[in-house]
Amino acid sequence: MEKRKFYDREFKVKAVQLGFEVGLTKGARELGIRTTFMSRWRQEFLEFGTLSFCGRSSTRLDPEQKRFSKLKRKLKHELQESELELEIFKNASKYTSGGKLTIYDFIKSHTDKYTITKMCKVLGTEKTTYDNWNNQVISTIQRRVNLLHEEITSIFFEYHEIYGCSKIAAELQSRGFKIKTGQVSVHMQKLGLVSKVRRNAKFKRILTANPYAFPNVLNQQFNVENPSMVWVSGISQMQTAEGLLFLTIIMDLFDRKIIGWSLSNGLTIKETIIPCWEMAVQNRPIKKDLLFHSDRRIQYTNKMLSNILDSYEFIRRSMSRKGNHSDNAISESFFNSLKFGLIDLKVLLTKKQMSDKIFEYLEIYNKGHAIINYQL
Repeated sequence: MEKRKFYDREFKVKAVQLGFEVGLTKGARELGIRTTFMSRWRQEFLEFGTLSFCGRSSTRLDPEQKRFSKLKRKLKHELQESELELEIFKNASKYTSGGKLTIYDFIKSHTDKYTITKMCKVLGTEKTTYDNWNNQVISTIQRRVNLLHEEITSIFFEYHEIYGCSKIAAELQSRGFKIKTGQVSVHMQKLGLVSKVRRNAKFKRILTANPYAFPNVLNQQFNVENPSMVWVSGISQMQTAEGLLFLTIIMDLFDRKIIGWSLSNGLTIKETIIPCWEMAVQNRPIKKDLLFHSDRRIQYTNKMLSNILDSYEFIRRSMSRKGNHSDNAISESFFNSLKFGLIDLKVLLTKKQMSDKIFEYLEIYNKGHAIINYQL
């Protein structure tokens, strides 16, 4: 049996110093000892300093000295962390003025030097948001457009649908985006975002004469005796950790079931009401004189949707009066119940988590309203 070797204090101290200079593995190889010895000696040296390797004698640290040593190590660690954060912030300073995308580019190009978690923390961005951006297989230009659309939509609803293209452009510029008012206007048109001020003031006469706007025929008569007599539709925003999602629904007032729905990142007509309508007509046949009721959003007062509904020839239209939310109270009530059921004050869900939650809620909601069997 090989006799166990003993190393004196001087040898251990020199071994630790060598480990700091050339690394544990190389130092252990040069001294002919195990790397685990080097690692253990280094840990003890960092913990006890000059009192290391003194055996079990009275020279060991007493409880008060141990507490002080622990506090010293903690403060040293915090100092190192602060210095690292300052270094990251300095190196990224020229990127932060360019907005989120340039920050993401900095993070991606410095993963060999810093951890992603640390960079996201210092630069004020969510790691999940960065990961989603990094994992996308779309072009850089499309990524920029998608991010810009998220920012525009977020600002629009953050300021209660009052800001127009000029104010949104100014807000984007303050956030580091290099963009002009005209460009914002084009993006807002694609997203279907129209300022309330624009609707209610400057363009009031134009909207009043809109050939795709209809009077309130439903008149808050929400009790219906047969299926496919009245369908109501609405759109609501859902806040997530990665931006806004928009839920569009169509409900049959007969049994209050959601017969069509669409969850989208944007507010364009093709993302919201069109796929929602296509789902609705697949799930429930249309009857003659069906009344389709909605609010007066641009997603409903447009040529594309009107042409689709007119193609059925017997569908009637109804819209809420301006500023009267009670005219579409049923869909508003559904959205309020949904948001109350999904509320989480501790953490915001990702878009995928929110989508899964909404889908689960809709399944449970529809099962709860599937109490009447009928033949169309």
